[in-house]
Amino acid sequence: MITSLQNAKVKRLVLLQQKSSERRKSGLFVVEGQRELEHCLEAGYEVDSIYYCPELSELSAQSQSEKFLIYKVTRAVYEKIAYRGSTEGVLAVVKSHSTTLDELPKKEAPLYVVLESVEKPGNLGAVLRSADAAAADAVIVCDPLTDLYNPNLIRSSIGAIFSVPCVACTSEECIRFLKARGIRILTAQLQDSHLYYNTDMRQGTAIVLGTESTGLTDAWRQAADAHIRIPMLGRLDSLNVSVSAAILLFEAVRQRTI
Repeated sequence: MITSLQNAKVKRLVLLQQKSSERRKSGLFVVEGQRELEHCLEAGYEVDSIYYCPELSELSAQSQSEKFLIYKVTRAVYEKIAYRGSTEGVLAVVKSHSTTLDELPKKEAPLYVVLESVEKPGNLGAVLRSADAAAADAVIVCDPLTDLYNPNLIRSSIGAIFSVPCVACTSEECIRFLKARGIRILTAQLQDSHLYYNTDMRQGTAIVLGTESTGLTDAWRQAADAHIRIPMLGRLDSLNVSVSAAILLFEAVRQRTI
C-alpha cells in the first residue's frame, strides 16, 4: 500500500502523465481505466506495474492473472497520480511499442487513414475510434505534434490506440511507402477536388487529412491520385478532422460492402 504523496513511484507516475519527454526517455506510458487496460493487455502490450485504489475499484480477473507488480494506493494518492477523475481507480505503467510502416501487413486492398501534423491528442484519439469502427488497417501520423501515448489521446481513443496499428513517420516516408505498395492517395481538400462519394475507394486507399487551420502541405497535394471534398452547405468551410475522417472512412466501408 502506497500512502505518501512524496513516494518516488508517485512522483514518477506524475512525470509520465505530464511530460512527453519523460515518456520518450523511459519508454513507458500510463494507461488509465479498466476498459482501456483490458484493451492494452489484449493487444499484447507489456505492463510494468498496476496501481489501484481499493476504495474506488477492484481489479478484473484478467488484470490479476497477469505477471506484474500490483500496488494498492490510497484515494489521495490515486487522485494525485490520475490524469482524469472517472477512471475506475485503476491505472498501469506500460512499456511503449513502436510500429513501423514496413511492419504493416501486406493486404490486397488496405484502408489507411493518414494525418499530417495533427496537434490535438483528442482529435487523434477520436480518429482512432473511427478507424477501429471502420476496421481500417492502420492510422499513419505524419510529422506528429503530439506523442502517441499522450494521456488525452489514450482517453479519447477509449483504447483504440491498442486495437488499430498506429505508425508515426515523416510525410516523405509515408508517400514513398504508399507509392511503393500501389496504394491510392486521396487527399481531403477544398481546392480542385471532387465529391468524396464519387471517388472509388474499393482498391487500396489512403485517406489523407491535414489540420483544420492550414490543411495539407504541397507535398501531399502533389502526391495525390485524387483530391476529394465533403460538401459544406452552411457558412463554414471545414469540419473537425475527426468528423471528416469518420465520414470518409465509412464511405469506404459502404463502397466495399455493397
